[in-house]
Order: sequence, then C-alpha cells, then structure tokens
Amino acid sequence: MEKPNMRYFLYARKSTDEADKQVLSIEAQLVELREYANKERLPIAREFVESKTAKEPGREVFNEMMAKLEQGAADGIVAWHPDRLARNSVDGGRIIYLVDTGRITKLKFPTFWFDPTPQGKFMLSIAFGQSKYYVDNLSENVKRGLRQKLRNGIWPSWAPTGYLNNLENHTIYVDKTRAPFIKKAFEMYATGNYSIREIREYMRASGVVGRNKKKPLSVANCHYILRNPIYYGVMRYYGEVHEAKHEAIISKDVFDKCQALFKNRSKPKQRGFKPYVYRGIFRCEHCGCFITTETQKGHNYLRCTKRKNPCPSRYMREEEADRQVRELLKGVSLPPALAADALDNIKKEKSKAAQAGEEAAQNLRDKLVILTDQLGKLLDMVLQGALTRPEYASKKAQLVDEKMEIENKLAAFAREENMRNEPLRRFYELCVVVGESAVSGSPADNLQIMRKIGSNFLLGGQKIKLKLNFPSEKLRELRARADFFDPDFRNSVNWRPLRDSNP
Repeated sequence: MEKPNMRYFLYARKSTDEADKQVLSIEAQLVELREYANKERLPIAREFVESKTAKEPGREVFNEMMAKLEQGAADGIVAWHPDRLARNSVDGGRIIYLVDTGRITKLKFPTFWFDPTPQGKFMLSIAFGQSKYYVDNLSENVKRGLRQKLRNGIWPSWAPTGYLNNLENHTIYVDKTRAPFIKKAFEMYATGNYSIREIREYMRASGVVGRNKKKPLSVANCHYILRNPIYYGVMRYYGEVHEAKHEAIISKDVFDKCQALFKNRSKPKQRGFKPYVYRGIFRCEHCGCFITTETQKGHNYLRCTKRKNPCPSRYMREEEADRQVRELLKGVSLPPALAADALDNIKKEKSKAAQAGEEAAQNLRDKLVILTDQLGKLLDMVLQGALTRPEYASKKAQLVDEKMEIENKLAAFAREENMRNEPLRRFYELCVVVGESAVSGSPADNLQIMRKIGSNFLLGGQKIKLKLNFPSEKLRELRARADFFDPDFRNSVNWRPLRDSNP
C-alpha cells in the first residue's frame, strides 16, 4: 500500500517518430499501465505520452515531466520498463540523481523491481546501462550489415531517383518509367548546352518527381543526380566508393563529361531559333567579329557587326554565300563509284582490325585480373594495420575507378566489334551525300553538312573560308589534281591514307 498523498506520473513512449508505425505499442502500454496502477492503487496525477527515440537526450515530453518532478508536482513515475525512460547516459543519470536528492521517491514498473535503496539504484543503473548497450550494439550491427551489403555490391539505402527498391531481396533495379529521363538529363548536360535549371525544367516537364512522388525535383536534386556515380555502376557511400551489381543507366564516359563541366564551371551555350540561315556562323576575317545577316530591299545580306573597330569588309548577298557553300561541298564530294571501291577496301580490312581489337581486349582483361588482386591485397593491408582507413579509402577509390574504366572499355569492345571501321565508312557515305546536297540540298542542309566536315568559318573579301578536317582536306587535295577522274589514277590511289591515324 502506498501513502494516500503519493502521486505518480504515467509515462509511455514508442521508439519512432513516424506516426504510422508502432501505434499499438503506445496503446498497449497505456492499457497495461492503467491496469497496473489500478491494481497497485497508484494515483496517477498526469499521463505523458511520447513518440520519440530515447537514444539521445532532448525529448520534449520527457524533459517537461522531469521539470515537473523537480518542482514537486509528483513523487514517482509509472512506466513499462526502465528502457522506456532512458536509453542514454544523460537521461538515465538525471533520473538517478533525482532519486538521490529525493525528488523521485518511487519508480514503478510492471516488468522491473525498484526501491530507492543503494541496491535498487545499482540495479536501475544496470538496467539503464543494458538499454544503452542494446542501442549501441544495434547500431553497430546495422552498420556492419550495411558494410557487408556494400562489399557485395548492393545499395543499402533508399533507391535513388531512376531506381526502385526490391523489397524481397533488398536490392535496387532500374525504374523503367523514370530511368530514360535520367539518362536523357545526363546526355543533355554532357553536351554543355544546358544549365542545371534547364535540366530541372526538362525533368519537371517529363513528370519526374522525387521519392515521395509529390514534389517535383529541385535544382539541388538535379545537381545531386548529375554528380552521383551510382548511375554508371559505382556506389559512393560516406565518401568511399564501391563496385555495384545493379544495372547502370548511363556510361562512365557520359558521367565523366558531366563532371568535367561541373569542374570547369562551363557556361551553357546560348541557343535559340535564328531567322537567317548564316547568322552567327561566320566570323569576319579582318576584325574577328561575328557576321550577321540583315534584309535590305528584299535581299538578305551578310555583313560584319563591326563591334570592335571600323572594318573594311564589304556586304555579301546570301545567294552568293549559298553558291560558295555549294562549291565548297562539291570540292569534298566523292563519286558513288569511288565510294563503292573505298567501302570494299574497308570490308577487306575488317578482319584484320577485329584481330587487333581482340588482342587489345585480352590485355585489358589481364589488367582487370591484376586490379582485382590489388583490391584484395589492399584489404589485407588494412586488416594487418599497414594502412590507415583514409589511405585505404583513397587507394581503393583509385583502383575501383580504374577497374570500372577497364570494364567499360571491355564492354565497348564487345559492343562495337563490328563497328571498328564505322567512322571511315560513314565518311565515304557522307562524301556521296555531300555531292548530292551540293546540287539539290537546301541552304540549311548544306550548312549542317559544312559543319560536319570543317570548322573556323571565316568571311573576308566576299569569300567564304574554313578549315576542313583531316579526311575532307585530303580529299580536296586529291580532287584538285587534273587527273583525279582518270580511271588509271583512281586505280592507283591508295584510299587508306584517308583513314584517320587514330580512328
């Protein structure tokens, strides 16, 4: 029997802040504690209910209850178990101190015995210590499990945007709905023509939302996505990188291009629809300013903007520019018969190139075996104490990155085994298209082709000049010969020099 004037606070707590989990835990505690208080005739002055972990100090309801106990509003506490009151040393020590000073005279638990005696306080300290040990040990077990999942190549957390969680085997897999938009966002940014805000607008227009599926992605979300290596098959977790087994959405090459843009803080190129075909294409040969286009008396004229200094360059009609572009294209075109001969030569060399590619692939596979062995030895050095954790993390990141790069190269060999001469083949086919476009193509089509075969477009002395790329320049030199169309000359020409030294 308790003294008639004794008063108690009833305290019930669950271990999560989420309102939709463990709700019955609170209800069960309240039912059991009320029955226990009625059975033991413990007058309850007030009930305190809280949904917050006791792992760390700072629970608002608990602090309010302790403050009222210090003020003398009650004499004791009724709770299900000491671990409901405290799972950290600060709150546990605070309760024991109030018992020492007499502010708390009774602690009642249906599952634990306590008296305010030295023996009782000692047992209460052990109970609080066990609760803290349970939390600490649980944390270590969780961390150990996360580390093992990372070693196994499994992402241990919520799937990032573009992936989904497989709740059965606790892995992630590609989200077929959102992954194409993630891939497109990387490819758009890799071109250097788009800013992060433009990427965000593209994602919003595509309907891509975050994990809660309510709010659209922010600029920060898009920035995080474009910096996350998980999309090309490498997991970065707390500063350390790990190989991943999930399917990649993008290639490492695209990811590296995006990171280079971030590093260089490249400004996106200005884009927009232009009313004139040649506006902003050429620069003035005399002063270096851009050539603009304007309409006078029904005709379009190309002229220097003259923004730096007075310039002696003259106007040129757009029709004359179109004529000169067509002449330039004719100079780097190839008759269909010659193109057919060159393509036959490519087919003959295909087998030789494939053999050389297989040798290179075997060298990469040998390097991959060496890197895998080095990763194993690196872990042994950490376990033996020969390396510190920061040194291990730095070296491992380097080796994992090298290994991933080699694996991507091997994948490229397998994927492009039949595409080794594709650039050369496309060049010869382009030569035929160039000739056809020079005769019947539109000015816009001819301009696009001219951009493929050359660069550094200048306009000076009413003449268009440009720097042709290697194959096109070589072809123009051959066409300049008087005997180019002679059959004997065509048969004597070795078309192999048209191939780039590093295709």
